[in-house]
Amino acid sequence: MSDRPLGLYTDLYELRMVDSFLRGSMTQPATFSLYVRPNPRRPWLVAGGLHAALDVIDRFTYGGDALDYLRQQGLSEQALQWLADFQPRGDITAVAEGTVVLANEPLLEITAPLPQAQLLEAAVINVVHLWTLIATKAARCALAAGDRTVVDFGMRRAHGLETSVHTAMAAYLGGCAATSNVEAGRRAGIPVVGTMAHSYIQAHDEELTAFRRFAADYPDSSVLLVDTYDTITGVRRAITVADELAARGHGLRGVRLDSGDLAELATIARKMLDDAGHTDVQVFASGGIDEHVIAELGDAPIDAFGVGTALTVSADEPAVDIAYKLVDYDGRPRAKYSEHKVLLPGAKQTFRQGGPDTDVLGCRDEDLPGRELLQPVCTDGKRHDQADLGAAQQRARSELAALPASWRSLEPFDAPPEPRISAALADLASRTHEAVMPT
Repeated sequence: MSDRPLGLYTDLYELRMVDSFLRGSMTQPATFSLYVRPNPRRPWLVAGGLHAALDVIDRFTYGGDALDYLRQQGLSEQALQWLADFQPRGDITAVAEGTVVLANEPLLEITAPLPQAQLLEAAVINVVHLWTLIATKAARCALAAGDRTVVDFGMRRAHGLETSVHTAMAAYLGGCAATSNVEAGRRAGIPVVGTMAHSYIQAHDEELTAFRRFAADYPDSSVLLVDTYDTITGVRRAITVADELAARGHGLRGVRLDSGDLAELATIARKMLDDAGHTDVQVFASGGIDEHVIAELGDAPIDAFGVGTALTVSADEPAVDIAYKLVDYDGRPRAKYSEHKVLLPGAKQTFRQGGPDTDVLGCRDEDLPGRELLQPVCTDGKRHDQADLGAAQQRARSELAALPASWRSLEPFDAPPEPRISAALADLASRTHEAVMPT
């Protein structure tokens, strides 16, 4: 992505509300909370995209062309001048990336003058939603794989080139060991891996010739794709190449299965390789893989899984109900009572004494036992630190290890877990309800 201003990456209604707020002199401090509503298919989430959202906020400004365009959309001159001078300010608290969160727990909260905090809604939702969605999908795949490796193979079916970079980084955060996406590797320092496509085999007159040529070019890192014609024959030919490499002091890295009955073929391939003395050659599986397939493969002798489309678009759950809602304005708590979308008022804090099953959601200024998940990441527009993707991945790994055993199930939950509500927050909610609801 270039360094161009990003202020137009918003919905028109945000700008119209900003315009109206300014005309009405409604510029007092407001707090907005970003959270995900309960979802039986995603009973917990791995928080991601928080630093990516800060990157967007840093560049959320307006140049001359953008202002000319917004003038054509009917914004007032007062609003246009405000946008011309706009530099993101305010305070942001957020959970650390890689933290496991539950429904209704804030991923972040933004406190700033009302027009500014409102203006950031669409962009912040967009970024945090994508990262959290994909990091969670990757975490589910990693949990299903156990000690075996999961690799992101999803670039080609990501919804856009830049999106593919962000999904690769989010997948790494969630537990993938590497990616096939070269730009993601360059940009984020993620290990990059690659095997070969069927076209490489097809381009040669004979499969064995293709294997030999590729192995000659990459004598210590070749993974041979063995299912172009007949998988068992392909494995036999790969063993021939492995013998030849070993005679020259090198080693075949692995064979890749991309179709068929993966459990059966992996078992056969593993026995063939072991019988030939190549116990260190890995069996890699790809093709229609997701966490459910990984779990079904159980004890099949597969060393690593390449997960593509199912991961990069979170195919079974391509969106979650993420919301960015006003919880405080001008020193007064604000709530919402739409059916099935009740919003608890006030700036908040999540307190955790052990794993996420101990979470208590309370008021921000409460003093409750446990670790406070929301920490300041930006004060008056100044960031406190930069992203550390490796640290976020380690945090996610630790958080996932603390999940209760029953929460590791891949099946939908009848009732997704939610944090307990503190007495103070429950009291604030009751008083706010009495104040705003019609009698």
